[in-house]
Amino acid sequence: MKANIKLISKQRKFSEDFKKSIVNEFESGKFSVPQLERLHNISNSIIYNWLYKYSSSNEKGQRIVEMKDSSSQKLKALEQKIKDLERTVGQKQIMIDYLEKMIDIANEELNIDIKKNSNTPQSNGSAPTRKK
Repeated sequence: MKANIKLISKQRKFSEDFKKSIVNEFESGKFSVPQLERLHNISNSIIYNWLYKYSSSNEKGQRIVEMKDSSSQKLKALEQKIKDLERTVGQKQIMIDYLEKMIDIANEELNIDIKKNSNTPQSNGSAPTRKK
């Protein structure tokens, strides 16, 4: 009975079509090498070997550089930054409106002119204070 037992190989073997499909997925820009590695549970060194072997543009000895952030992620980050800046500008405008309203109230109710106009006479200063 022991003569009929075959040892099972621990290494997986991939077909040429599968290897080429992985290379095509990378070259189309759908997936990066780390994404393909996680998706198919294949080490990145094997994927890079396939890229060098089956790719029409990548050759052995040339470095493959992948963009870490895609343009869509950069666009989303910039849109979020714009929203944050617009929120900040809005808050500052509310503060300006509030302070202008307080100046108008001080002028109307307390007869204090806080705004300096060109026709407002200069102050003579305050009287010296006495020490006790």
